Amino acid sequence: MAKSSGTSIQKREKERARQQKQLDKNQRKAETKERKGKGRDTVDGEDPDIAGIVPGPQPLPPGFDLPEA
Repeated sequence: MAKSSGTSIQKREKERARQQKQLDKNQRKAETKERKGKGRDTVDGEDPDIAGIVPGPQPLPPGFDLPEA
C-alpha cells in the first residue's frame, strides 16, 4: 500500500509541471503577439503587402530586353 502514495505525489508533481509549462507558454504567446502587433504602421484600408505597388505593366528586369524591330 505504501507505493500508491508515491504514485499520487508523482502525479501531482507532474501536473504542477504541466500547468507551469502551459503558463509559461501562454506568457510567451502574449509577448510575441504584442511584439508583432506593434510593428505594423498601416494606413486604414490599405493592405501592407501591396502598399506602394502601381497597377499596370511593370518594367522588364535586366536581361529581358526585347529585340529592336
